[in-house]
This record gives sequence, structure tokens and C-alpha cells, in this order.
Amino acid sequence: MNRMNGKIALITGGAAGIGLKAAQLFAEEGATVYALDISDKALAALGEVKLADGAQGKIIGKKLDVSKAAEVNQVVEEVFTAHGKIDCLVNNAGITADATLLKMTEEAFDRVINVNLKGVFLISQAVAAKMIINNSGSIVNTTSIVGVQGNFGQTNYAASKAGVIGMTYTWARELGRKGIRVNAVAPGYTWTDMLATVPEKVIKMLEEKTPMQRLGQPEEVAKLYLFLGSEDSSYITGQVIGVDGGLKL
Repeated sequence: MNRMNGKIALITGGAAGIGLKAAQLFAEEGATVYALDISDKALAALGEVKLADGAQGKIIGKKLDVSKAAEVNQVVEEVFTAHGKIDCLVNNAGITADATLLKMTEEAFDRVINVNLKGVFLISQAVAAKMIINNSGSIVNTTSIVGVQGNFGQTNYAASKAGVIGMTYTWARELGRKGIRVNAVAPGYTWTDMLATVPEKVIKMLEEKTPMQRLGQPEEVAKLYLFLGSEDSSYITGQVIGVDGGLKL
């Protein structure tokens, strides 16, 4: 407990799925966590989230569309003004709009790129400018096994997540001298709402292809976010770490 005691953390997509698990873990370890999310329903449900007994941190919900620069800059400025620092940013927000290359629309391509890639750029740029003031911070980007290996029917998603990997390596080089670490987590198939529409036979196939013979749980990804966001990973930067049970697509 208390690995994040007194820390200020921003988690995008922080009101549901992996992001919510991360928000809980960070708060239970002592952080004040801003769960940034576009879903009014998910944000409203944050009041029902229970933390472990003795937790010193808390979760604060804020609505945010990460693809809108004005909204991003306003939220980051509000948090920094309130606390004088931002210690950790977890870029967890992401969407899908799947189709094969020949069937994918320009609108679907742009929508995924705007959230998954542009959104990561916008908020990381705004937060890094604040982290530099204190010469300290950790940025954790969420990519995907799909960004590393590609996947049928996911041109836009694969492109966005591959782009996040490229930005992670670049920012680690640029920001290391400023005391800021930048790493990426590449989950495999994990039980979240994104899998709700996937047919059972496809889930079974993925389980069979995974050496560990199962899909991941949100907390298994969230625990890596916590490690990379804390001082436990103080000499780790510029890394892309898979949480995929050994899956090769």
C-alpha cells in the first residue's frame, strides 16, 4: 500500500474497464486519481466504486473528450492549478470501429485515429509541459498486441496503436533528460466491454491460441500501469511491455 501516496494521477478512459481498475488501484495506493472519461453513465457510477479499507487516495471523475484540444488543455490546467503538479498520466482511453480495408469508411478511420492516437498526443503534450516544471513524472501509454502484430479487420485500430508505440519511443528520448519516463503497455485480449460483441467461438479460438489458455483480466493490465506509474520503475523508460499471456496472432 501507499506506493502512490500523495501522487496526482490522470487516467483517461478511467471510469470503466481497465481504466477503472487502474483508478481503484492507484487510489488504494494513495493517489488522488482523476478518472477522465467521455461517458456520463460511467462517470456517474464512480460514486458507487468501493476502495479497500484504509485507502488513502480518492477518485475524482471528470468528463473529457481526449480528441478535443481545448477540453484537454482546460482539464490539465485545472488539475495542475489545484495541486501544483501532475505525477502520472495513463493514456488508457481507446475505441474500435472494425472493418476490413475494402469496407472501412473514412469516418471510421478518422474516429479511431482521433481518439486512440491524436488524443494520446494532445493530453501527453499538455501534461508533459506541466511535468517538466517539477522535473518529474511518468507517462504510461496503452498500445495493443494489435499495434505490434496487426489484426484482420482492424486497419484503423492497428495504425493507431502502432503510432502510440512510435510516440512512446520518441517521447522517452525527448523527455528523459527532463525527469519524465514514458512507457507503453500492450495488452492482449482482455475481458472488457470491447469484447462484448465478439462471438463466443472467436473467444474460444483466442483462448486456444494463447499459451496461458485464457484471456486477460483488467486488473492484470492495471497492475502494470501501477508499476510503471510508481517509483518501483524509476529506471524504466522507452519500453513496450506485453500483457498478453504469450499470444501470437
